[in-house]
Amino acid sequence: MDKTTVLGKNRSGVDISPIDIKQMMSLAKVTPASSPGDEKAIAQMREEYIAEADVIGSVPLPGTLKGMASTAMEKLMGKSPEGFIDKLGCRLAFERTGVRLYDALITKCSTAPMSSNISLDRLNEFRNEEFQHFKLVENAIRSIGADPTAQTPSADVDGVISLGLIQVLTDPRTSVAHCLEAMLTAELADNDGWRMLIMLAEKMGMEDMARDFQQALREEDEHLVSIRQWFKEMVIKDTVGT
Repeated sequence: MDKTTVLGKNRSGVDISPIDIKQMMSLAKVTPASSPGDEKAIAQMREEYIAEADVIGSVPLPGTLKGMASTAMEKLMGKSPEGFIDKLGCRLAFERTGVRLYDALITKCSTAPMSSNISLDRLNEFRNEEFQHFKLVENAIRSIGADPTAQTPSADVDGVISLGLIQVLTDPRTSVAHCLEAMLTAELADNDGWRMLIMLAEKMGMEDMARDFQQALREEDEHLVSIRQWFKEMVIKDTVGT
């Protein structure tokens, strides 16, 4: 992995074999499609599934008297505590994934020869901050009487979204640059997720919680700046050599 991209025996394109292109095109002309129509049929089927589908999950009822009292009070005030709990659960799940992503990136950078411009100490610092952010959200969920062990609908969706990132970071064949690009995607989403959560906490009247989240956002901003810079430097070096 001295370079992110190398010339090799890539046979996925058709230009490598002009003769086979002609044979393939001639076969396509005489072979009818397996079924008539266009994308409208699959769109219609999706519409039917959407119309019949239930919600992807639910926010559990509070399991404590404090939680039930808090939820009831917010309901009386015309707010939706279940929506806030859902986003707290989403942030909790994403921060847990962030720890795993940084663990995988640290392993990759420790092994790959191209990672000399990346500070492993800095990566470990970021990893530990992700864990502290996880604990911060866990405590915030407990403070309002909710259950941090429950998987909320948005946490479920975020888990599916994150699967591709995990696969990139843990694939032995991916380069450090590939992994940094995946981490950049994660950090961009993480940054916006914290901004959303801070806004919701303020609107729910939880100023102390919002201030705690602001500190996490400042740290996430530092993660984003570093990951973006490392990725840019690595791509430039791989492409133009300087």
